[in-house]
Amino acid sequence: MFDVKLETYIGKMPESEIKKIVIIGAGNVATNLAQALRKAGFDIIQIYGRTNHLAKALADKVRSSYTSNLSNLNMEGDIYFLSVVDSALKDIIKKINIGDKLIVHTSGSTPIDILKNSSSNYGVFYPLQTFSKHKKLDFENIPVCLEANSDRNLKLLTSLAKTISKNVKNINSEQRVAIHLAAVFSCNFTNHMFVIAEEILNKYDIPFDMVKPLIHETVKKIADEKPHKVQTGPAKRDDHETIAKHLNMLVNDKEYMEIYKLITENIIKHKNQTE
Repeated sequence: MFDVKLETYIGKMPESEIKKIVIIGAGNVATNLAQALRKAGFDIIQIYGRTNHLAKALADKVRSSYTSNLSNLNMEGDIYFLSVVDSALKDIIKKINIGDKLIVHTSGSTPIDILKNSSSNYGVFYPLQTFSKHKKLDFENIPVCLEANSDRNLKLLTSLAKTISKNVKNINSEQRVAIHLAAVFSCNFTNHMFVIAEEILNKYDIPFDMVKPLIHETVKKIADEKPHKVQTGPAKRDDHETIAKHLNMLVNDKEYMEIYKLITENIIKHKNQTE
């Protein structure tokens, strides 16, 4: 069981040392985070993006300056957010020099220690949500997972996080990777199941809208019950005749057949272990 501390929501900019923010990144997470922090009253003084076009697009939304050159980073920031894809983190870290300013990354799967040579003040600010640039989300209910290399820095990050979310948790690197893994199963893999479902329906000229009420009801159920308690379907009820029919429909799509078999077998195994 994770030792998770839930912080209280404040909802306004604290009287802290963090007022000016530099965002390194202009993608999905950076876009939503920058807008949330701007709304909370912080001064986003600069956006870095891989290209001027990307940087300017976000900078315009938060009334900020921008650059596509890491050597031109504004050194007046109180905190620097590294909000880039995981594969780019190491390369960008090597190229920046911010002295002892507070720097954080927003990755779910990257340990805090990746920043230990960047500054004496560092941490992690991981918002647990799936983001898109063009869909603005309300941060209030988004869990924000924090980690820092000192109590002082954790306090600063907590005060900042509480201005945009009422769901702030202190999470270490090992816990955060576990959360990220669970998120991949519950979000990324689930969405891919929707992709497969849509492809199957399309073959029979059936719109994906047909299964949307089913999807909505499934999500509603797990809001009140543990997932294993609301499992339904042919695997749950040992309906091997229906399973055979489904596999026959997938006979020309070996990959989807293997996915169906693997998940079906796992549901049956889990059912036998819990009943």
